[in-house]
Amino acid sequence: MNNVILIGRLARDPELSYTPGNQTAICHFTLAVDRPVSQGKERQADFIRITVFGRQAENCDRFLQKGRQAAVSGRIQTGSYKNREGVTVYTTDVIADRVEFLGGGNGGNGDGASRQGSSQRANGFGSNDFDGNSMNSGNTSSGNNDFGGLGDLDIPDTFQAAEDDIPF
Repeated sequence: MNNVILIGRLARDPELSYTPGNQTAICHFTLAVDRPVSQGKERQADFIRITVFGRQAENCDRFLQKGRQAAVSGRIQTGSYKNREGVTVYTTDVIADRVEFLGGGNGGNGDGASRQGSSQRANGFGSNDFDGNSMNSGNTSSGNNDFGGLGDLDIPDTFQAAEDDIPF
């Protein structure tokens, strides 16, 4: 099984491009995901490259920006290529099946979910991934969120994302 779920903040603005043949949208961005920290230790983060395809890629480019919090569900894919100097470079990317836009981030043009007609709750967890796929189990009033069909996560209604946890 190759399945990953990440929550973090964008380290830089997304980059959108299109394939030459069939003009499929491809969006790349880097997600800064905090590592667990022990008391008295300095916070650290992993910077994970995310790749999204299709309509969802266009929505990521439109609504995400540096500092914005997002949840990603997908799979890990590794690869390699030779750079200009002929050295083999190994890559590890997350190919996203779903991207959930969380929190307002810092700056920007507000919350994209309200412009899309989503029923995003005040705590930052929405019920639509802007690709027409429902992210909830159907009971939006319970406070539980079915993230990608992986079962109910017990998320309290008082959950608030901290705006100052960007690691840079």
